[in-house]
Amino acid sequence: MKKISIRKMALLLAVNFFIGSATIAQTSYESHSMNISLKGTSTLHDWEMKAATGTSEAQFTVGTDGRITSLTKLSFTLPAVSLKSGHTAMDKNTYKALKAGDNPNISFVLTSATVDSKGSNNYLLNCIGTMSIAGTTKQTDLVATALYNPADKSFTVTGVKKMKMTDYNVKPPTVMLGTIKTGNDISIAYHLKFSR
Repeated sequence: MKKISIRKMALLLAVNFFIGSATIAQTSYESHSMNISLKGTSTLHDWEMKAATGTSEAQFTVGTDGRITSLTKLSFTLPAVSLKSGHTAMDKNTYKALKAGDNPNISFVLTSATVDSKGSNNYLLNCIGTMSIAGTTKQTDLVATALYNPADKSFTVTGVKKMKMTDYNVKPPTVMLGTIKTGNDISIAYHLKFSR
């Protein structure tokens, strides 16, 4: 068996290291497009509030082929008063319930995530992190779909999170002296586009 010198072995290891580094890189992205929809029910009718203002950052480990291998960072911040229903009275009641004066932002910070490929440029993200709403912070999960867009090397992330208002010590708002009550169950749908 032919012996390999220490110098040659070190050179081979260095080459393999640089090749590996070239094929996988952690890349930071920011969301330049955000659409949030908050939906719920009431004794009168279903309701919806929308927001397009906020900030979000993500860090994906991406190969040169554009495939995601991991998600190492994800955070978003949404000003509570950016949620609008089109009805001033409802908006005011919502901001009051969210204690927006003392806690102006709804936020999420990732602690861990797994990435599973669902096919060409399509991925399932299973995220665990802390969410803060109305001054209460809790650990929660977020499940999202990430679609890689080769044309501009961006990612579109979408998903829906269902929860109860009381999970975050939010009292479901009422109007008309309590004759109209909102339901405790809500869903937050999100659509974010991340680019470098």
